[in-house]
Amino acid sequence: MKPTILIVEDEKEIAQLVRNMLETEGFICETLSNGADALRVVTVLQPDLVILDLMLPGLDGLEVCTRIRQQSLAKDPYILMLTARAEELDRIIGLTTGADDYLTKPFSPRELIARVRALLRRSLRGEQSDHLLYRTESFTVDVEHHIAQRHLSGQEAEMLDLTSLEFKLLQTFLSYPGRAWSRTQLIDNLWGNDFFGDDRVVDTQVARLRKKIEVNPTQPQFIKTIQGVGYKFEDGPC
Repeated sequence: MKPTILIVEDEKEIAQLVRNMLETEGFICETLSNGADALRVVTVLQPDLVILDLMLPGLDGLEVCTRIRQQSLAKDPYILMLTARAEELDRIIGLTTGADDYLTKPFSPRELIARVRALLRRSLRGEQSDHLLYRTESFTVDVEHHIAQRHLSGQEAEMLDLTSLEFKLLQTFLSYPGRAWSRTQLIDNLWGNDFFGDDRVVDTQVARLRKKIEVNPTQPQFIKTIQGVGYKFEDGPC
């Protein structure tokens, strides 16, 4: 099936230009002009990718992005944020809100297509599996059957509802407990040559995984931040 892309952009000329470019490349596109409609449509359309303008009337792009990530969707769409502001702060805020990549206006058609294709290839890479099983004291990842479980002391095993990237990230951490991973190493392991964007996308994925596996994500017990390096997963052997 052709990937479905939801374009949320209030400038009609830009929205139509983006739609024309993507449809020429074979994608199925829907276009909306405000955040409120986007939140309603995303649950019905279940897009593979949302191209989301930062400056929208009413609900802005950051709020829409946050609310999409809070929804329980059958598909967890990739989000490409469009912004006319090039300040680094805006970029970081967008990524920590849950965006997977950003693109600053004005942008070339070639760059937009490259970003879209790179994001969609990530999902294909994430769906690949090996016949592997990883276990630590508190977690089990069954790669063959795409099952992740958390089994805390005194509690029944809990199935974890993870996206493909979150699953791959947890698998990576469990493969070498106690190892320090730089952002570059995690990018290479998760996306390889398919990656195109800011390395802080790793921070977004780690934050989202922490919300699903940590008892208190603000004081993580398992995924530890190593200042100046990256991240390390700490859990005892099973």
